[in-house]
Amino acid sequence: MDILLINHQQVTPLESLPEHLPESGFLWLDIIRGEESDWPQQVERLCGASIHERHVRDSQNLEHPSFYDGTQNYEMLIFRGLSPADQTGDFQTRPTVFFVLEHLLLTIRPTDSVSVAQIKPRLLDKAVRIPRRPAGLMHLLMTYMVDRYLALREPLLNRYDEWRRDLLDPRHDFSDWMAVMDYTSDLRKLERLCDEQITALQAWREDTDTEFDDHLTVRFNDLVEHIQRVIKFAEDQKNETEALVQLHFSAVAHRTNEIVRVLTVLSAIFLPLTFIAGIFGMNFENMPELQLEYAYFFTLGGMATLAVVLLILFKFKKWL
Repeated sequence: MDILLINHQQVTPLESLPEHLPESGFLWLDIIRGEESDWPQQVERLCGASIHERHVRDSQNLEHPSFYDGTQNYEMLIFRGLSPADQTGDFQTRPTVFFVLEHLLLTIRPTDSVSVAQIKPRLLDKAVRIPRRPAGLMHLLMTYMVDRYLALREPLLNRYDEWRRDLLDPRHDFSDWMAVMDYTSDLRKLERLCDEQITALQAWREDTDTEFDDHLTVRFNDLVEHIQRVIKFAEDQKNETEALVQLHFSAVAHRTNEIVRVLTVLSAIFLPLTFIAGIFGMNFENMPELQLEYAYFFTLGGMATLAVVLLILFKFKKWL
């Protein structure tokens, strides 16, 4: 458990849990999921608030969606963030749990949380504005988590650009449809995750006892706007992917129609020639044309003339 005392724009690491909460400022108790099994008892000794057993189970549930619940003594908000290796678009998420009490913020998070690893040294170095309340620190952590979602846009767009070139290239026989389905599935997952985050934040805003001044209101509105930007990106990419697939099949159908059209025109040209050849191939004794000295050359010339005339006609009608 990492313990930080945040008071009067100062962030002080503590080696052990104090006897009581500070009268001004607040404590941040940062707990790695699974390493501190007695943290509910420690919180109760510190501030007298008993964490509900169901909320303790929720804090250990790796599959729990973004969610809000509250009691008279505390508020719990679960917020799902990206795992560290998710920089290719094929992402996985894990929950970070926030317990907001008076003068206390408790976080239950994965051991390799990128957001917490980034924020702690910046707080200690005063490289960011020091929050004055637990809700402000919770907002700061959530902002870093959402910014990592925004960073997913580049790898997702790179995947889309690769497929766009392959799908629209007539020389490329595209067959990786499962990857396209996985891509759209990732977009739907991203959209669903962000919807759950907004729902949890709105539920907390409606039920919280935290007093929202203008600064905190602007910060949380900005956080919601960032989440909505991720949703908008996911929706746009999903629509563009569907349009790209439709355009691919339209292009394939167009190329097929062009091939069929050329073959049909060629068939139409050779059909009368085949008819003439068939007539002169019949085995009858009394066929006057067979007795003419130049009948063979006249017939071939007529067939060639007919083919040229048909070709010119089809060109004139723009069938070729």
